[in-house]
Amino acid sequence: MADPTVNPALARLLTDGSVDLSWQRAFYEDLHAHPELSHEEERTAGRIQEQLKSYDCEVVTGIGGFGMVAIFRNGDGPTALMRADFDGLPVAEETGVEFAATNGAMHACGHDVHTTALLGACALIDAHREAWQGTFLALFQPAEESSMGAKYMVADKLTERVPKPDVCLGQHIMPGPAGQVQSIAGPILAGCDSLRIHITGRSAHASMPHEAIDPSYVAAMVVTRLQAIVGREVAPHDFFVISVGELHSGDKNNIIPGSAELVLNTRYYKPELAQRVYASLERMVRAECVASGCPAEPTFEYYAHGEVTDNDEAVHGTVRAAFDDVFGELSVTAEPATVSEDFCYLPQAWGVPYNFWFVGCTPEDQLNNPPVNHQSTFLPDYAPTMDSATRAGAAAALSFLGRAAG
Repeated sequence: MADPTVNPALARLLTDGSVDLSWQRAFYEDLHAHPELSHEEERTAGRIQEQLKSYDCEVVTGIGGFGMVAIFRNGDGPTALMRADFDGLPVAEETGVEFAATNGAMHACGHDVHTTALLGACALIDAHREAWQGTFLALFQPAEESSMGAKYMVADKLTERVPKPDVCLGQHIMPGPAGQVQSIAGPILAGCDSLRIHITGRSAHASMPHEAIDPSYVAAMVVTRLQAIVGREVAPHDFFVISVGELHSGDKNNIIPGSAELVLNTRYYKPELAQRVYASLERMVRAECVASGCPAEPTFEYYAHGEVTDNDEAVHGTVRAAFDDVFGELSVTAEPATVSEDFCYLPQAWGVPYNFWFVGCTPEDQLNNPPVNHQSTFLPDYAPTMDSATRAGAAAALSFLGRAAG
């Protein structure tokens, strides 16, 4: 990677007001009012493409479905990629605003902000070509909520269809003072897995439990012992969460069922710790089945894996310096979040370092009890959130592309 130099004039450039960004509010409200679920984002993709026509860039569309990349070329130099996601969630909106969605879906995670902010960053970067050189890639990703969008783009030859970046960048709005830019080196988002466990018992009439091997009882013991793994086999200073999302066993009140199924979800910052926990979990489930005399071994299906988002220390140092210059006291150190993202599959596909950060979005009067992402009442404080998200994207990219100023 080229040795990046933070432009000393970066803060002035990004706050001079010479670029008209007034269109962002109408664009954001339009996206918010018309959310589309993962893999169905045709209208949203069309609106993004319309806005990109305003800029001097090449747009590669149809990558992994509705994904696209806008390529801004400005001579020789490094290449920086900034990503935004744009799918909604199957949540009925209850914000009460005039531009609330009415189609049973909702931008309850802030992807409408991410997309509008990246388009705003494109406007700043396109208008200030005198301040940078190289190539800027604006990647718009569908289907983040299904955890498949980035994977689909990679599988659809993303790395062959656009220039290779030297660094990848991304952001997410989160609860916190609106406009605050929160960054940290190392893990910032958790890894995750889902696990389906099938337990085989023996069915019998409820009046004859001695003829049965009750899988409901085995499942209950498994649920009880799960937290013993976390409480007694994970060091207190490490983070690991196991949650039981589903438990299915039987469908008749007077029949002991023949099988039970558990679906678990895990979160962690250390993949090697996850592997140790999974070994303990499988050992415990098998032991409970043996203790009850189950006629077959339990089965384990791991799926919906998400990587830990682990920020490169050097890249973070460069980006954080730019954030401190541009945002001053609004640039703060983030607390790692326990949610998961698919962003890191993009830099991993190229084998390049990355940095991901948060932008606070909570209105001041809600800070004591903020609505959180995926809730039906989640609504960012528009002006400070959009302003910071837009300038953060541009500042991070220009910290690698910017020409040294005299």
